[in-house]
Amino acid sequence: MENEVTTTPAGVPWERSLIEKLVLAQVREQRSARRWRIFRNLLWLVLVGAVVWAVVSERWVEAPASGPHTAMVEIKGEIADGADASAEYLLPALRNAMEDKSTKALVLLIDSPGGSPVQAGLINDEIQRLRKKHNKPVYAVVEDSCASAAYYIAVAADKIYVDKASLVGSIGVLMNGFGFVDALSKLGVERRLLTAGENKGFLDPFSPQTEEHRRYAQAMLDQIHQQFIAVVKKGRGERLKETPETFSGLFWTGEQALGLGLADAYGSLDSVAREVVKADKVVDYTTKANVADRLAKRFGAAVGQGAVEALKAMPALR
Repeated sequence: MENEVTTTPAGVPWERSLIEKLVLAQVREQRSARRWRIFRNLLWLVLVGAVVWAVVSERWVEAPASGPHTAMVEIKGEIADGADASAEYLLPALRNAMEDKSTKALVLLIDSPGGSPVQAGLINDEIQRLRKKHNKPVYAVVEDSCASAAYYIAVAADKIYVDKASLVGSIGVLMNGFGFVDALSKLGVERRLLTAGENKGFLDPFSPQTEEHRRYAQAMLDQIHQQFIAVVKKGRGERLKETPETFSGLFWTGEQALGLGLADAYGSLDSVAREVVKADKVVDYTTKANVADRLAKRFGAAVGQGAVEALKAMPALR
């Protein structure tokens, strides 16, 4: 009996057809794998390029000399180390603004609830130094709020402009936290705290607060409060209409602030530039952290989380 050769409908032997299909499938798979490798390499190239750009890029862009203008630096959000409203970022911006020969005046555009008294003090000192060195006026313009540490900064300006509904003041200091001593006792949890130094456990939320520690903390808050009061009195001078509530930690509307001498007049960034400085053009000198800075700070914060938690009870102007 003769061997029969099975063919496809097109007359091609089935073995050859199968081999062709396998070869074509392998070719398609190789092409797909090659495309994926190219895409993956391009993706990594883009990511590496973005990281390199973020690392080498400057934290701020200096304004080009473009004729007489009003310089502006934003102070927004919490005033704290590492934040956009920190001495690290604000001081270089203030210097760039005041050193530019085309700058006629500097406007601090403020919208902040407050924060660190240390950061506020550093910024206040630098504003006063730059005012004297360059003999240029500095104005503070308040948007929604200028409270506590933000007001600490604002009083370094020649004049403070507000909206009638702005929130201004809160000249006080606070230190907050929680106590979990009774909660631990009810849960049957024993707190084991070992220290070297009798006051090393000061402000530990799981240990009872002693009267001695309470007095010590209060004395520290009172001292910082007096520093704050002295800065406000120096900055506002005879314009301040002091009352028993002025330094109590209360805050007021912009309209009330005018009557108390905490602010000088109504005004916005544009109106101050146009009518006070007489330079309509506003140039932004604000320094902000780039992507690399933020990633580095977040990584550092994650590594040092224990130390950060220990410092959360430090005083703040809020």
